[in-house]
Amino acid sequence: MTFLEYAPAPESTAILDLKSEYGLFINGGFQPGNGEAFQTISPATEQQISTVSCADEADVDTAVAAARKAYEKTWSKMSGADRGKYLFRIARLVQERSRELAVAESLDNGKPIKESRDADIPLVAAWFFYYAGWADKLDYAGLGSAPRSLGVAAQVIPWNFPLLMLSWKIAPALAAGNTVVLKPAETTPLTALLFAEILQQAELPDGVVNIITGAGATGSALVNHPDVDKVAFTGSTAVGREIARSTAGTAKKLTLELGGKGANIVFDDAPIDQAIEGIVNGIFFNQGQVCCAGSRLLVQESVHDEVVDRLKQRLSTLRVGDPLDKNTDIGAINSATQLGRMRELSDIGEAEGADKWSADCVLPDEGFWFPPTIFTNVSTSHRIARDEIFGPVLSVLTFRTPDEAIAKANNTPYGLSAGIWTDKGSRILAVADKLRAGVVWANTFNKFDPASPFGGYKESGYGREGGRHGLTAYLAPAKTAATSTRPAVKGSSK
Repeated sequence: MTFLEYAPAPESTAILDLKSEYGLFINGGFQPGNGEAFQTISPATEQQISTVSCADEADVDTAVAAARKAYEKTWSKMSGADRGKYLFRIARLVQERSRELAVAESLDNGKPIKESRDADIPLVAAWFFYYAGWADKLDYAGLGSAPRSLGVAAQVIPWNFPLLMLSWKIAPALAAGNTVVLKPAETTPLTALLFAEILQQAELPDGVVNIITGAGATGSALVNHPDVDKVAFTGSTAVGREIARSTAGTAKKLTLELGGKGANIVFDDAPIDQAIEGIVNGIFFNQGQVCCAGSRLLVQESVHDEVVDRLKQRLSTLRVGDPLDKNTDIGAINSATQLGRMRELSDIGEAEGADKWSADCVLPDEGFWFPPTIFTNVSTSHRIARDEIFGPVLSVLTFRTPDEAIAKANNTPYGLSAGIWTDKGSRILAVADKLRAGVVWANTFNKFDPASPFGGYKESGYGREGGRHGLTAYLAPAKTAATSTRPAVKGSSK
């Protein structure tokens, strides 16, 4: 079969005006960190983009103190309507600078520009617009009249969706009247630092949002700081456990969004054409570096061969290469460390007896790359069916009955997402009701909306982000004047 060849269509980086060095964003301005500065590189070329400051414990103290002062003096005393105006302003600035942000995200993260441009950045703006609308309606968040903000929120985000995860954390926190100290991942700090410039453009009061960069030690110092009231973390289950242990016995409120090993279930009456596209989107979007990726494909035996053949044919059309090329479907893996883990687990899959198939594609000589890969003849005991690979690797299992599909889907320590493909609405409802997953998609996958809560069960964490549920994670019920230690959120609808 002959496939179309596409001429290169690179997105220009001329729109970017990046600094050679970036400091920490504390109290409304940039300042150098006390730690050893580090480089952020392009995973597609391994070339340096910029040098970034590293925050030590003293810098964390400074950032938290700035957030506390802004909370007590300014932000918690401001009306909800006025807080909402700032969030609306931030959302509009994100839209105005959307092309710049998309290019920076793909450059720093390695994801295809069409995903940054058409999915990530529009969703970032949507999250700020959505929570801007909630800022003066907190009485209706489900916590009674005049709920209280928590105070200072410590937020640590991952590298797979740097700017989107930032919006998931910052937007509800600000709408609820909290102030923020946020630490982006050390491999993808660039768009968070550009977002700091947006906060300056929006004239957000000093100290309301502080962005500190660094590695694991910086994040640990932040979440363990004694003057932090709320911790929100998205990342690995192992780190999530450490955070849960460190915050246990304290008054800190905690939400965790951790790993996943989502099951994508295809029944024999599924719309196959639609299902194939959903499978591809479920596992190969963002190179499979998605916590809710449909990395386990459960296919009813009677359609297994057809689905696998069609899937291999579809993967052969995916274009792997330059993330800034508008034709690219699969970009670069974020780091050498992550690429090494993918290769290790892929080798283990073959050693355990699964059959490996990779799309025939030419990988660039420089950068971090992994071809779209499918494993068949997989059993539930295989590590590739149990461990989160976090890459463009799909494990295919079979089932005969709905009960078997449900049992295999739930046979995982994770519980973040699942997908169901069938023509019967009654089957969708019946199966979804028995799946232990925080999000279940029906005849689609990886679709997000700021009004819809997202989160998991078991080792995928607890708490919800998005929707009203995501707002309540940053609020507490009102207390009497005699017992309240934090101010009620000002300017609610009453």
